[in-house]
Amino acid sequence: MSSNSAAWLNAAFAPLAVADAPIVPPEPGQIQVRNRVVAINPIDRFKQKMGDALYGWLKYPMILGFDLAGEVVAVGPDVTRFHVGDRVVGHATGMEKVRNKASESAFQLYTNVMAHMASPIPTAMSFETAAVLPLALSTAACGLFGTDQLGLDLPTSDPSDKDQTVLVWGGSTSVGCNAIQLAKAAGYRVVTTASPHNFAYLKELGAAEVHDYHGDDASERVTRALQGHEMAGAVAIGAGSTQACIAVLGATEGNSRMAIATFPIDIDAMPDRPNVWTMMTKMVPKMVVGIGGMWIAAKRNGVRTSTIWGSALMDTDLGPAIYERFLPEALETGRLVAAPPPLVVGHGLGAIQSAFERQKNGVSAAKIVVTL
Repeated sequence: MSSNSAAWLNAAFAPLAVADAPIVPPEPGQIQVRNRVVAINPIDRFKQKMGDALYGWLKYPMILGFDLAGEVVAVGPDVTRFHVGDRVVGHATGMEKVRNKASESAFQLYTNVMAHMASPIPTAMSFETAAVLPLALSTAACGLFGTDQLGLDLPTSDPSDKDQTVLVWGGSTSVGCNAIQLAKAAGYRVVTTASPHNFAYLKELGAAEVHDYHGDDASERVTRALQGHEMAGAVAIGAGSTQACIAVLGATEGNSRMAIATFPIDIDAMPDRPNVWTMMTKMVPKMVVGIGGMWIAAKRNGVRTSTIWGSALMDTDLGPAIYERFLPEALETGRLVAAPPPLVVGHGLGAIQSAFERQKNGVSAAKIVVTL
């Protein structure tokens, strides 16, 4: 086996630095993947930007990253689903508090991945395409199906019509694209929001209706469109989504439960390299106002809210339900497509830092990936 390298975050706020990394044998229930493509999620660069304010249990130097696709090069004890040479997509969990292991994070050449958080990918599917899935898919699954979230029925190969509607506010985001497909695969009708230039794409993914989220009357327009339909709940993604979903759920029939996938504040708008004073005077007040306003609005409208933790399924039956029992067949048959499409912005571990900056500038219906 070749030597390993990683994009290390050596100190709070430091730029990523490529250096050697150890290769750790996979534990029981794990596979080791030679990564060919990694994808960038906002939380990756938020950790770099915010320092110990996020994922404070991680110690420097650390390796970031959740999304990877590549080839299995080793399997741990008791693993029978995978074999050396298999092409896979995986959700890396090294940044999670219960794991907290650099060897299990994505931004390196070799990563140990929990077997129940990985799926084989079809021969015709590129690594670039597959890599957009993991954290977004997991977050959408947690929000829709988690018992502490909307608690909907799981997706199947032949779902029955539930005669209920799921609202996905922010459908063109990575989480939104997956939430639309997962909800439809579970038998629910999906209504979503996006910019008009993404309407056709989201209907291809399975949305029954797509509405423009721009304008002060957006929630009113969506509410009118949902009259006469029983709601199964809502997934709120993006700025302004929580208040909009609260307004809609408060004025429609059915399950008034909302799963929230977005931070209560705009982290990109926060100062870089925050210190304690910055946190107390800028971040905390905005969080208090944002969460407080949401709580009051939800209370008035009879809406129950919960916040999604995108890796929560790693410790529940939902992980195997998605990555073992649903995703392999769904990808093979095309019932679920890897969405949104990948946008390749560079090659090699050294390109990950510039990929952070590219993502910060914004993308629409696309996900930033780096080939390795």
